[in-house]
Amino acid sequence: MNLTSRISAGQGGFVLFAITPPRQSTPAEQLPEIADATIERLRHLDLDGLVLYDIDDESSRNPNERPFPFSPTIDPSDYRSEYLQQWDAPVVVYRAVGKYQREELAAWLTAQDADRTLTVMVGAASSGTVAPVSLADAQALRSELHPNLLLGGVAIPERHSRRENEHLRLIAKQEAGCRFFVTQVVYDLNAAKNLVSDYRYECEARGQNPVPIVFTFSACGSMKTLEFLRWLGVDVPRWIENDLRHATNPLQASLDQAIATAVDLIDFCRRLGVPFGLNIESVSIRREEIEASVELAAQLTAHVRSAAP
Repeated sequence: MNLTSRISAGQGGFVLFAITPPRQSTPAEQLPEIADATIERLRHLDLDGLVLYDIDDESSRNPNERPFPFSPTIDPSDYRSEYLQQWDAPVVVYRAVGKYQREELAAWLTAQDADRTLTVMVGAASSGTVAPVSLADAQALRSELHPNLLLGGVAIPERHSRRENEHLRLIAKQEAGCRFFVTQVVYDLNAAKNLVSDYRYECEARGQNPVPIVFTFSACGSMKTLEFLRWLGVDVPRWIENDLRHATNPLQASLDQAIATAVDLIDFCRRLGVPFGLNIESVSIRREEIEASVELAAQLTAHVRSAAP
């Protein structure tokens, strides 16, 4: 079963790799080379699919100075169709719906091949942002125009730690058509477990089946990258920060920590009967951190495949 078939059947056990398209300022002649290098880097991995992020300016969500300056990127769907034709597996294309007019979003939805494309719709960065299309409107538009296009939503374990209602938000998104969820980068294992547990038992109480939760992991090789993760809203426990700050090789320490967290979370999901997926990304554009994330994907894919029931 490929990725779309597994998610349609409510099954997990798949591994994805996420990339951000190049900046809009990238010279056009460099784009094919960048895409080819990406495909070559991932070709040897036994991946089930690719994730393409749609980056938006999130300064309205976090007024603090962004550790890495925001730079607009190429539209992920355009980047895929023009430069990633060699990628055969399905692709999860993010849509930051507040960036688009209703007509643009409608045209994109109707043009998608539901066998090869899935989408995660993301709302405005903050509740105070007035956008042409709201997340609820975009979800309804997908249901109206292309109900077979698999829809995913965002899950934020850290928000569950603060408000204790993220599992209810997942249920509401599921009722609006979401067939899977993708988290931001997971460093706080307890927060992720609490969300999984509360979601699992809320589904049981309502007579619903849980849908796959895709947990995102990344290797962090510097305090600057750690600072950026925190700016994005990721909670990094103090003990992990201390380990990375004082490690002889912070990148290797981060890789080991991510593997341990993922394995623990996989075992927990299997015990509770919650379908799961893994999504590996590199938050940084530094070559060493990208290569470490590729190694992370290789090791976690091997673990998922070997431990599959």
